[in-house]
Parts: sequence; structure tokens; C-alpha cells
Amino acid sequence: MNDLTPKQIVAELDKYIVGQDKAKKAVAIALRNRWRRQRVAEDMREDIYPKNIILIGPTGVGKTEIARRLARLADAPFIKVEASKFTEVGYVGRDVESIIRDLMRIAVQMVQREESEKVKAKARDIAQERVLDYLLPVQKDAQVHADSREKLRTMLKEGLLNDRIIEVEARETSMPTIEIFSGQGLEEMGIDFKEMFSSFLPKKTRRRKMSVKDALEFLASREVSRLIDMDKVTEEARRRVENTGIVFVDELDKIAGRESAHGPDVSREGVQRDLLPIVEGTTVNTKFGPVRTDHILFIGSGAFHVSKPSDLIPELQGRFPIREELNPLTREDFVRILVEPKNALIKQYQALLATEGIDLRVRDDAIQEIARIAQYINDHTENIGARRLHTVLEKLLEDISYEGADLSGTIEINADYVNERLGPIMQKEDLSRYIL
Repeated sequence: MNDLTPKQIVAELDKYIVGQDKAKKAVAIALRNRWRRQRVAEDMREDIYPKNIILIGPTGVGKTEIARRLARLADAPFIKVEASKFTEVGYVGRDVESIIRDLMRIAVQMVQREESEKVKAKARDIAQERVLDYLLPVQKDAQVHADSREKLRTMLKEGLLNDRIIEVEARETSMPTIEIFSGQGLEEMGIDFKEMFSSFLPKKTRRRKMSVKDALEFLASREVSRLIDMDKVTEEARRRVENTGIVFVDELDKIAGRESAHGPDVSREGVQRDLLPIVEGTTVNTKFGPVRTDHILFIGSGAFHVSKPSDLIPELQGRFPIREELNPLTREDFVRILVEPKNALIKQYQALLATEGIDLRVRDDAIQEIARIAQYINDHTENIGARRLHTVLEKLLEDISYEGADLSGTIEINADYVNERLGPIMQKEDLSRYIL
């Protein structure tokens, strides 16, 4: 998926996100430019920096979903953080670097899963041999032993021995309980006490009784860990983070503001200045080694109702050259969100109820009415965008979901049913009860 053209990227995003064409186009170009950068001359590659993006728009219009889907298309390490959390009591500047440490940990897990899939078959074969060792005691007659082992191997592959109980040696490492109080994060110092102690503490083994089926899974998992080269995993993870990593910084508007010299604005500007080196390009120490942030793509987002992007410090503004404003959702958008995406909300509820033998059918007039009610509630209370549809649908299908185990056959939802179920919440005095 890494070689998708911008048009193809937008087409993929269209499967899950309704509208917001300008924002999709911007992120598609940003993703394609990363692919292009890998193919230019090496002496120029280091000087080509990602064009970070700010997505501006109210909540629930698709900002986070665009970034998340983009990361999946690129098969890239992705992390979402709220900038406002760094303004909380107890905030210290170095905590901002935890974004990159968390991103690196996610990348290691991603590569580890991929490598596990590659060696899974080999690990399974080794685990089968281990189980056969437990099942078949050593015999003096080698030929008899070989014949018996072959018969057991056949039975094992056919699942005929799954319920048999065997004793498996499991290795344990008793770790001492250590409490450390320090003003500096241990990860910043590159210290992992668990790994450090496990390297020289004596390893104990004990025998555990389990079924052959469980033993195969247990032993295969252990063999996977042995077959994976963690040094290569770490190196590949670092390469992905540095070249394709994506950091989504939400609520960027909550840290905007530079006029005041007292109160929370001081903290907000402090957060901006702590974010600046990471966005600009620096080296962050993690337990997996140093990670450069020069070519990580940063996507910021915020409603910017009270503040505006120009309220950010100039240095940070300069690191987000691309700004796209997302459109508020209309009634027509709600209709499309309900039925068009690959896993649209209506399709989700239909699939859930189908597990109970219920064929849920939602007529077009009902969909129109659901969209109208969602828009009405958003207009008269807090506007939470498409998330309002979750609230409305959950209330609409509450009784059907509750009685699902006792129902069967076809259930049709029409506009009259929608008005009957949701009519009460259209009254202003009741709206507050259904704010998500």
C-alpha cells in the first residue's frame, strides 16, 4: 500500500470518511511525498522534510479518522496524543518526549507481530516436537521409538491428542520489588531495570499440567520469541519511526495563546516550546536507542473556535505550513455516513443483530429522519458532529438490542418508528439527557 498515488489514497479514504475532500487531498500528497523522498538521491534526502499539517474543524467531522486511516494505508507507526494533557498539574517539559518513546514502542510491537507471522509455522513445528518429547518416553529400541513417534505425530496433527494432559516445563524468573523515586524518567536514561535484573537473576523452572492443545500454543509462543532477532526488530522499528512515523496532536488549539504572562497561558506557551524541538527535529533517547524526529510527519488538529492558528508561537507555526479547514457536517452528510462507508453505522447494527437471527432493515425514510434528528440535536445542544449518530441510533435500537435474544426474523424500521422512539428527546428540556 506504500506506493499508492494521491488519487488512490483519497479513494481509499473515501471508503471510510464522508466528504472533507480538501483535507484528504492534503494528507494524500503528504503521504505520497514520503514515498517520493525515499527515491531521491541520498545527499538530497536528508534535506527534504515533511510538510506538517493542521486540520481545523469542530469535533466529530473526521480529523482523527483521516489521520488514523492514513497511517493504516502507509502501514506506518501511528500515535494520537492530546496536547492539552501537557498543561495538567505536574507537567514537566521532558514529558513531551514520551510521545516519541510511545511511538517507538508501538513500532517495535508492529514489527514484532510481522516477524512472529514469518516464524509461526517453524515455531509450531518445533512445539510439536517438544510435545512429542513429553508424550513419548525414551525407549531403548530406537526403531520402535521412531515408529511410535511417527504415529503420535500423525495423531497430534489430526487433533486426536488435544485433550490429553501433559506436564510442561515452564521457566520463571522471580523479580524483586524495587521502588525508585527519581526526578528523571528511567526511560530517558535508557535504563530498563526489568531487563537488567532478568539477565543475571537465576531462572527457575516448574512443571505445569495442561492439555496438549494448550501446550502447543504455549510452546509455540515461546519458540516464536526465541526465533525472532530482537536487534533486527528494533532496528527496523527505528527506521520506520524515523522515516514513516505519524504523530497526531489533537486539541492543538488548547495550547494556543501567547498574550497573557500569567495563569494557564504560561503553561500553554511552555508546552508549545517543548513541542517545538520534536517537531523541528531532535534526537530522543528511548530504551530502544536514540530516535531522530526530523522526518516524522506531525498532524495537528483543533476546533480553533476561541483561538486561531496564528495564536501559536511563530516558530511552531512555521513547522505546520499546511492548514486545511474541515467543513461542518450537514444533514446530507449524516445520511451518507449512515449508509455509505465500508463499515457504516447501519451496517454495524445489522451485523450485530444478525448474530441473534434478526434481519434488521432500515428504510430510506427512517435514515432521513435519523439524520434530521441528529442534526436538530447538534444545532440545539453541543455540536459533536457524527458522534451524535451513535447516541441517536443507540436510543433508537435500545429495545431491539435488549430483547434481541428473544426475537427473530425480519424487523423493519420506518420513519414512524423513529419518531415514536426519538420524539421525546426532540423536546429541549430532554436534550441534555442524551449529550454524548
